[in-house]
Amino acid sequence: MNVLLSNERIGELFFDDKKREYGFNYIKQSAPISLTMPYRQSTYIWQHSLHPIFEMNLPEGYLFEIFKNYLSKEYGYINDFLVFSYLAPNIESRLTFESEFDKRLFDGIDIEEILNNDSENTFHKLLKIFLEKNAISGVQPKTLALIKDKESLVLKEYIVKTWGDEYPYLAENEYFCMKAVKYSGVAVPNIELSKNKKFLLVEKFNYDKKNGEYLGFEEVLVLLGKNRDKKYSGSYEQIAKTIYAVSTDRETSMSQLYKTIVMSYLLKNGDAHLKNFGVLYDNEFKSINFAPAYDIVNTTAYIFKDKPALTMFGKKIWFGKNELIKFGTNHCYLSLNNATLLYKECKNALLQIIEELEEYKIKNKIFDNIATKMIDAWKLSLNEKSYKEIPVEIIRNWTND
Repeated sequence: MNVLLSNERIGELFFDDKKREYGFNYIKQSAPISLTMPYRQSTYIWQHSLHPIFEMNLPEGYLFEIFKNYLSKEYGYINDFLVFSYLAPNIESRLTFESEFDKRLFDGIDIEEILNNDSENTFHKLLKIFLEKNAISGVQPKTLALIKDKESLVLKEYIVKTWGDEYPYLAENEYFCMKAVKYSGVAVPNIELSKNKKFLLVEKFNYDKKNGEYLGFEEVLVLLGKNRDKKYSGSYEQIAKTIYAVSTDRETSMSQLYKTIVMSYLLKNGDAHLKNFGVLYDNEFKSINFAPAYDIVNTTAYIFKDKPALTMFGKKIWFGKNELIKFGTNHCYLSLNNATLLYKECKNALLQIIEELEEYKIKNKIFDNIATKMIDAWKLSLNEKSYKEIPVEIIRNWTND
């Protein structure tokens, strides 16, 4: 497979089936394909899995099962190289690719059509149309779609997320969590909730509209040189250290990262793993900074005894104010006054979203059960204490309901 940068072929990715190893060679001196893979003449060898910079594009969960069934039937086998080869020509990013599969041209879908017709049939239609563009990770049902912007009519890439019976009303859950994060002052992607609350539309943020070019994006998992099976193996201290090491505007990046982590604790987001934090950078690497926050949901509404995905201070505990401020000063390089102020901004954002969700659930009775669990968990955060898990008395109220 050819790897291109600015439409220029700079390297080759290959798979050795006998050795079960993946290799990447630069064929000319160029800017790095990854912050972790500078130019060198020798081959970058990766055993058993794709190099993290490529693997982060592979589908997981729901989408992977679709590709597994389709490609296995079509080719008689499946591996990561085949899946990536199938998707790679249609990836729009800083890096582009040429494989044995052809690049496809896609027509955009009107955004109003999706927002107002958010049915299961619409989701499957989108998935079928844009199947070859689904180089996106994450377990929940989702598809990437090219959508016509209602103002500029420019085609934009959106991730259309829906939900299954296991996690009901997940679109509304994520919508309110992301609004809360935005209220705290953290940058988030453009999001829209569909008319019947079946879809959450999330605009991809790796395109620089001002300069008309794609930015580089790398997950912390990639920066640590880990593959996706290690996404729950690590700590928030490790994330902070990594973001600090690569950022060019450390003050802004660390403040944004700190508030993102605090909001994940306050909102009880137990899935803030190593794939859910990243950096954006330009082609010259003059600007490398914390990416907008994404994939933030309240998980305790579904998994009552859920805990943080990674450790903090060596433990997976829902830490309160004192510990979170200590994390900010010890690991995010913030002053005590600044960490305290940023924590207060997060708490105020939580108060604001609780008020909004209280009003929303009155008018949207079908969401009342999940909304109540979210609000109860959030109010628990307001007392600023640490908890190993959601207290039994609160869970008992949920189960009685």
